[in-house]
Amino acid sequence: MSIKVRPAAMDDGEDESKSPPTSPTMGEVIARRYSRSELMRGVLAVTAMDVVVGGMLPLAAKAGSGGQAPPATPSFHFEELASGSDERHHVAAGYDADVLMRWGDAVIADAPAFDPGNPSADAQARQFGYNNDFIGFIPLDGRSDHGLLVVNHEYTNDELMYAGLGDNRKRRDAINEMPEPLVRASMMAHGGSVLEVKRIAGKWDVVKGSRFARRITAETPMRISGPAAGHQRLKTSEDAAGTRVRGMLNNCAGGVTPWGTWLSCEENINYYFWGKEAAKASSEAAALERYGIPEEWYPWGRFDRRFDLAREPNEANRFGWVVEIDPKDPASTPVKRTALGRFKHEGAGNIVNGDGRFVVYMGDDQKFEHVYRFVTAAKVDAVNPAANKDLLDTGTLWVARFDADGRGEWLPLVAGHPKLGAFKDQGEILIHARLAATALCATRMDRPEDIEVNPRTGKVYVNLTNNKDRTASGEKGVNATNPRAGNAYGHIIEITPDGGDYAAPGFAWDFLVKCGDPTIASVGATFNPATSKDGWFGMPDNSAIDALGRLWVATDGNAPDTTGRGDGLYAMETEGPLRGASKLFFRCPAGAEMCGPWFTPDGETLFVSVQHPGESEDPDKPGTFNNPATRWPDFKDGTPPRPSVVAITRKGGGKIGA
Repeated sequence: MSIKVRPAAMDDGEDESKSPPTSPTMGEVIARRYSRSELMRGVLAVTAMDVVVGGMLPLAAKAGSGGQAPPATPSFHFEELASGSDERHHVAAGYDADVLMRWGDAVIADAPAFDPGNPSADAQARQFGYNNDFIGFIPLDGRSDHGLLVVNHEYTNDELMYAGLGDNRKRRDAINEMPEPLVRASMMAHGGSVLEVKRIAGKWDVVKGSRFARRITAETPMRISGPAAGHQRLKTSEDAAGTRVRGMLNNCAGGVTPWGTWLSCEENINYYFWGKEAAKASSEAAALERYGIPEEWYPWGRFDRRFDLAREPNEANRFGWVVEIDPKDPASTPVKRTALGRFKHEGAGNIVNGDGRFVVYMGDDQKFEHVYRFVTAAKVDAVNPAANKDLLDTGTLWVARFDADGRGEWLPLVAGHPKLGAFKDQGEILIHARLAATALCATRMDRPEDIEVNPRTGKVYVNLTNNKDRTASGEKGVNATNPRAGNAYGHIIEITPDGGDYAAPGFAWDFLVKCGDPTIASVGATFNPATSKDGWFGMPDNSAIDALGRLWVATDGNAPDTTGRGDGLYAMETEGPLRGASKLFFRCPAGAEMCGPWFTPDGETLFVSVQHPGESEDPDKPGTFNNPATRWPDFKDGTPPRPSVVAITRKGGGKIGA
């Protein structure tokens, strides 16, 4: 996720590091580590000119085999889309990409029609929220053509949503001075939605009046569970027990469990809190600084005491968690699972381990932050889903250390660890997981975002979006897993658990690809030479594994002034001689980010989120309600651009990309 028109601190792609140096720098470890597989494949011998002149030759021929190698067989079969950026969305030939749900469309049956000229909190609480991000599909009756969509609503672009919030010079003041009705409406646009959807005659539609339909907002009552529940640092004047909280904020990526629940991940929670002077005077000043709290961007603290640290010093500790929601029970109470730790959660890629325990992988999306996993103590009950109700309350949170020799180790964040003596108890370790990870000397990464597990190959893929603050040496210097100074384009790391055991303490790691334009030698990109001029990308963000075990990568931050193209969805080869080759499949409209790719179990539908369309790609001329970069998807004067969910299907039917 990024917010391109925000000040630098608001864009988590430009977020100032809060992490102190702990792990060795590259100068102390190794001059530069290239992966063993890169050397074997001969990628280092492929020059930028090779890519330009022979961009579609098979890699085996490039590696100096002495003759023309037979063409490699790709996993993906579709005509690649041309890169670029304009006001509309585009999909590969032979596919339909239909807008399924837009900001302001009815979720609850009695929701009023979308009326951008008269925003209200009451209406928004029953309508589809803003900036849809993660999407999960939960089949009903085991069907791929009928199920529940669970969708995160991450944040709001108030200047695009509401008229009169000013130009770039005045926008910050205008937002801070928003009247209470607009602020309340903006609050209700956060959270998530549950939609019942059905495919009829090849087209998807939302089931109107569904008994499953639900909106979750910044006001929805939630329970706090796990080791930190009831902790002194979670108690407030409204909740003296420290076990109840209202709402979830800035929910970015997520996951779906085998027992049919939705894991929704709170990310950039710092932007909602006020009280900088109170933070400086707090006994938790160091922890607040590490989490970037308060940022004082959204003006919620003017109208809701919860978001003013001077009045509620512990409220911020109640956000930044993984929230578990049962979409099949609209009356159920969402639960913040504290055992999974508190940080800027990007996602919750997961798998049932061979021994039956449940493993969740998570990235902390900020520069120089860490990669985590959680392993349950108990096993998943595959026969009785209800037995897994509180499975995520007991287990161990681990943080990753990546070593220069291609090995890595998971370090346990547990009370009693000799390096965690400064923490009073397990609850404090989890509330301040970032500080505990630093104490264990976890590796400082280049913005760990989505992490997905490929159950067919056993590999785990970690998207590192970028880190322009990475330096060649010093406390912010390069390291083995983050080897490029001024890393503007990011990279993807592949983890192989020891013995195929996702709960094992050790693992091997390698680069899948280093992103950016491979024709510019100084960028250091390592796409397979079979990648065309349209197929390379920068800033990997979300990922998905389809029914055939193939990796798809969504991007965030590509724009004409950065990569010469808009954000989109790419098919990425991970095995064989084409490993590291990618192809562009879907392209977003101007200013938009690609989020939340999710496939139906039969692989015949791909749902994607198009977030913040209309943002300007020129940071000096931000998009506004009156002057957006596009009015997608309605293209009507006076109607703002509307973040939307898109359903992609193959003309005539069949699996996506097969």
